[in-house]
Amino acid sequence: MTTAREIADLPGPPGLPLLGNALQLDPRTVHRTMERWAGRYGPIFRVRIGTRPVVVIADSTAIATVLRDRPEGFRRPAITAEVAEELGGSPGVFMAEGDAWRHQRRMVMHGLSPAAIREYFGRQVRVALRLRERWNGAAGEIDLTGDLKRYAVDVIAGLAFGADVNSTETGDAAIQGHVDIVMDGLARRSLLPFAYWRWIRLPADRRLDRSAQAVRSATDGFIAAARAAMAADPALRERPANLLQAMLAAADRPASGVDDGAVAGNVLTMLLAGEETTSGALAWLVWLLWRHPEAQARAREEVLRHVPDIASATPESIEALDYVQACALEAMRLKPPAPFLPLQALRESAVMDTRLPANTMVWCVLRHDSVAAAFFPEPERFDPARWLPGGNADRHVVLPFGSGPRMCPGRYLSLMEMKVALAMLLARFDIVQVRVRGTAADLAGAPPAEVMGFVMAPAPLSMRLRARPQAC
Repeated sequence: MTTAREIADLPGPPGLPLLGNALQLDPRTVHRTMERWAGRYGPIFRVRIGTRPVVVIADSTAIATVLRDRPEGFRRPAITAEVAEELGGSPGVFMAEGDAWRHQRRMVMHGLSPAAIREYFGRQVRVALRLRERWNGAAGEIDLTGDLKRYAVDVIAGLAFGADVNSTETGDAAIQGHVDIVMDGLARRSLLPFAYWRWIRLPADRRLDRSAQAVRSATDGFIAAARAAMAADPALRERPANLLQAMLAAADRPASGVDDGAVAGNVLTMLLAGEETTSGALAWLVWLLWRHPEAQARAREEVLRHVPDIASATPESIEALDYVQACALEAMRLKPPAPFLPLQALRESAVMDTRLPANTMVWCVLRHDSVAAAFFPEPERFDPARWLPGGNADRHVVLPFGSGPRMCPGRYLSLMEMKVALAMLLARFDIVQVRVRGTAADLAGAPPAEVMGFVMAPAPLSMRLRARPQAC
C-alpha cells in the first residue's frame, strides 16, 4: 500500500503531554470543537485523546468510503462497547460486530421494515392523541423537550415491546430520566482519556449505576411480559405483535445465532437510541418551524389537506406528507442528532492519501459538507424545498442516519414518528413561542445552544401554543 502521509504528518491542534487535546474537548460541545478545527486544519487532521492519536475526517466523499467499509474495515470504538458492557448492557445491533451483527441485523431490519411499522401504526396514533390532550390541557408554557422525550419513549415502548408505558399522559418521566442519564454517561466515558471510574466512584458514577440498573430492570420486564404473552398464545411465534416478540421468536429458532443476551441488547438499543435521536430531532424541527412561519404555514396546509385530524390518520396519509418530511430532513441537515461518528480501524487502510494502521481511531465530522456553500446554496438557510423533486439537496452529503451497510435500521420509524407528531401539532395548534426553558430570553434572534450527549439536542426548550379553531 503506497500512501504519501503518516498520521504524524497531518496538521492538528497542539496538545499537552499525556493528556493530548483531552482538556480542549468538552463532551457537551465536542462536535463544535471538531467542526471548528476542521475549518482551521482542513478535511483531514489529527488530535490526541490522552496518548492515543485520532484521525479526524471532514470530507463527505472520504467519510462515505469509510462507512461503506463496515463492518469489515471499521467498527465502533471498542471503548464504547466496553463502557456499555460495564453498565450491564448486552451488545445489540448498534454495538455488535462480525457475524453477531449480521444475525442481529437481519432480525432487527425485519422488525423495523416499513411493512412492520405500518402494522404498529395504530399504537403510534394513540400516543400522539395523548400528547395532543396533554397540550390541550396545558396552561402557559409547555415543557417541549420533556414532552417530546416522553412521546418518543411511549412510541418505542409500544411499537417495539408492546408495553403501554403512557408517560405522555401521566407525566411520569422516570424511565425517560434514567435513559437520559445512561446515554450521557456512555457518551462522557467514551471520550475520557482515562477510565478513572474503574478505581474511583464519584457521585455521578453511582447515579449512573442506579439509572443503568433501572433501565435493565425495565428491559427485563419487557422481555418477561413478551415471553408470557407468547407462552399464552403460541400463534405469536409465527405472527408476532411487536418487535420484541419477533426477536424472541428468532432467538429461539435453531442455529439462529441470536440469544436472549442479544435480544436484551437490542431492547436497550431501541429504548436508549430511539428516544434520544427522535426527540432531539423533533425539538429542533419545532424551533425551526417557529423561526420560519412561511415554512410552518406550508407544512400546515399540507397537513390539513392530508391529515386534518390525527385520530383518522393512516400510514398512507402520513406518507403523503412530502413537505413535512422535507422539513424534517432539512432540520437534520442543519441540526443532525449525530453530527459526528467515531470509528476504529480493524485493519490497515488508507484514507485521503494517509495510512491508517489497524486500531486507529477515526472521527467522522458529519456536519461539514452538509452546511458548506460548495454543496448547498445559502447553506445556513432553512429551506425544506431543497428536498422536494427538483430541489438542490445532495443526499450523498447529508447522512442523518449514517450510510453503507450499517445505516440506521430505525430510519423509517424515526421519520414516521416525526411526521405523526408534527401532523398532530400543526393541525391543532399554532406555535406562539419557543425558548430555552427557565429563561426569559426569546430565541427569535439566536438559536438555542447545541448540547452533545449521546446525540446532539437543543438546550431544554419550552413553548407556548394557541389552539386553532376547529371545523364543526
